[in-house]
Amino acid sequence: MCNNCNHTIHGRHHHFGWDHAIPPVATVAPGESVFFECLDSSGGQLSADSTVADLPALSFDKVNPVTGPVYIDGAKPGDILKVTIDAFTPSGWGWTANIPGFGLLADQFADPALNVWSYEPGSLAPALYCGIARVPLKPFAGTIGLAPAEPGLHSVVPPRRVGGNLDIRDLAAGTTLYLPVEVEGALFSVGDTHAAQGDGEVCGTAIESPMDVALSFDLIKDTPLKFPRFTTPGPVTRHLDTKGYEVTTGVGPDLMTGARDALSGMIDLICASQKLSPVEAYMLCSVCGDLRISEIVDMPNWVVSFYMPRVVFE
Repeated sequence: MCNNCNHTIHGRHHHFGWDHAIPPVATVAPGESVFFECLDSSGGQLSADSTVADLPALSFDKVNPVTGPVYIDGAKPGDILKVTIDAFTPSGWGWTANIPGFGLLADQFADPALNVWSYEPGSLAPALYCGIARVPLKPFAGTIGLAPAEPGLHSVVPPRRVGGNLDIRDLAAGTTLYLPVEVEGALFSVGDTHAAQGDGEVCGTAIESPMDVALSFDLIKDTPLKFPRFTTPGPVTRHLDTKGYEVTTGVGPDLMTGARDALSGMIDLICASQKLSPVEAYMLCSVCGDLRISEIVDMPNWVVSFYMPRVVFE
């Protein structure tokens, strides 16, 4: 619980999808702080006791619930909502899954797989994976955004210009996020909290973990913003950098193909050097490896690199 927050939004106040017709559950003044209880991205369908046998029963109508919406007093279209991410209260458990039909290499990994994680919520010490790897943790909210102006219910899965399922792992404590307001009151919601994720979230899931988040809100009036932007408080990869990286690449005229090739190369490298199966390596890449565009100007070929932090295996 956040003792300094002006409001608490309980996890039962959640919704699926974006719709500016959803009634707000609270009204927040600029300058106030709010404590949000967030469900995991399965919406409680998975638990710390789940097994891979539970994956086929997942209802995709109940994934990525977001807590809210809250009405920001005075917010109007053309304003910017300034969201300061103050703190996370982690739960200590999470899950990562290969869900058939989902992920960058969905055509290569057709069978379901599940890893249930246990971690120390106080110290956030690296979490053990498959008995041989330890993944540094960095909690953040994968889905954070505002209601769009376009009427109707819109899927929560794709990201949007007003935010949503951005899955940017640097939206962590201390970061300030700026979101363009399209409707009166902004109608802010947050969820899909993660204990860790690599840039790209390549298998489609991170360490999906229920947790609570404290946020502060302000308005920047009459300042149009085309897409979200954010400011970090300092270095963003310090928890991963200490031992360097193993890096694989994909080279060619298509960035998506290059990303797939770089990721496939890393999976092959991990399988050859560690005692992990291909799907275990795939899920590990999703929670702590980073896809980067290394070069996009030397036509006709571009370079995509996949960075795996060596500290995971130290």
